[in-house]
Amino acid sequence: MIRLRHKVLIHSFRLLDQIVLVASAALIIYFRPEITLRGGPPVSPGNYRIADTIGVLALALGWVGIFAYCIRYKADRFVALTAQLRDLVKATTLASFWLVIVSGLFSVKSINTVNVVLFWTAVTSAGVVSRLLLRVMLMSARRSGYNYRFLLVIGANERAREVVAKIDAKPELGYKIVGFVAENSEEAECFLAGEDARGDVLGSIDDLQAILKSERVDEMIVCLPVESRFSDIVKVVQHARDLGVVVRLMPDLQDGSLFKSLHLEEFDGEHVLTLFREQMLLQLLAKRVVDAGLSLIALIVLFPLLLVVAIAIKATSPGPALFAQDRVGMNQRRFKIYKFRSMVIDAEERKKELQHLNELDGPAFKIENDPRITRIGRFIRKTSIDELPQLFNVLHGEMSLVGPRPPLPDEVKRYEWLFRKRLSVKPGITCVWQISGRSSTTFEQWMKMDNEYIENWSIWLDFKILAKTIPAVLLGRGAS
Repeated sequence: MIRLRHKVLIHSFRLLDQIVLVASAALIIYFRPEITLRGGPPVSPGNYRIADTIGVLALALGWVGIFAYCIRYKADRFVALTAQLRDLVKATTLASFWLVIVSGLFSVKSINTVNVVLFWTAVTSAGVVSRLLLRVMLMSARRSGYNYRFLLVIGANERAREVVAKIDAKPELGYKIVGFVAENSEEAECFLAGEDARGDVLGSIDDLQAILKSERVDEMIVCLPVESRFSDIVKVVQHARDLGVVVRLMPDLQDGSLFKSLHLEEFDGEHVLTLFREQMLLQLLAKRVVDAGLSLIALIVLFPLLLVVAIAIKATSPGPALFAQDRVGMNQRRFKIYKFRSMVIDAEERKKELQHLNELDGPAFKIENDPRITRIGRFIRKTSIDELPQLFNVLHGEMSLVGPRPPLPDEVKRYEWLFRKRLSVKPGITCVWQISGRSSTTFEQWMKMDNEYIENWSIWLDFKILAKTIPAVLLGRGAS
């Protein structure tokens, strides 16, 4: 019965969101509220056209897909209100963009900036109010002793104490702690001897079957270290499956990172549990579109400059204008990187002679006053003009506009284990290191910057780095 109520609640909310979207759009399109807001006379409802049916269907289908993608329609007590509202705002913003696109395709003249803002305000406000009302109703019911779930905690350790303290601090979740199940008798004794022993230890994991028979349990929450207690976790899951009890895994922070990108797939009738699969597919698609679009535009706009620089290099030193070099890209794929030649033609041969002058503390090689650099080369390196031919690499898909700088194969061989994470993404023309002083940072700081970029990546972070690259290049910050 509880599950039935959950399903009714979920589908009711899904339907309510769509009704609000359609009603708000219809009112704005046919009654033109922006005219009244500007002081004009009220407008009579517009005429309905047959073509409007197709437009409404297109809007509805798009909105259903957008809300299904952005909002988790689940009766999950552990989803915070802030997370729900954040997902709602994301969905209503995309729904507003979809309204603009469809209105443009069907020539709906009543859709303008003011009306789109009104639409977004109406649907977002309705969504926020409905969710707040639901929270208030549930909290009121739970304070009255209804809609509670009985929770059994698997684990009698510090992690279990932390989790229970957080649950107790949020009575609106509607949980009552049944008790704790210890890993073994020794852990139970240690737990009970602690100063903050909340609840009773009902037994050990070996006693779990008997505990589930005697106690009322709706859910179990597992607070065991994954690496050392994997077999115990499997046993708990098996018991939960046998009885149809919900089981939640609350690993330590170090274990939690393993499950951040967990995904269940199927292969030839078999279940496959995939870890670390990329989840931000739309953002990755946007990144590729931005890379291809901006690099193409930049190559067209900068073509005269590229031509002048190429002629200047040829005229002032023997050798080709472009310099091609093997670099290591995403997942250790080799590719040829292109740069304007800023050094003498035998620079690679002379590198061994200058190795003792290397000013970087890692496998990378850099000398501030490198004798191999030509007169033109010093200028184009200082202004980063030598990097511009890499726009061809970006257009080809071997590089991105933003990403860790592509290393040499010899450098990769000397990487420490954790440094190799930077090879898990496409290399870029600019990166955090590029806008943070470049030559003035240590190699370890450089690698740390790249790892933090990968951990926190988003399309918005790329735009921020691109925006900061312009002043960094103009000021020649850290370049040599």
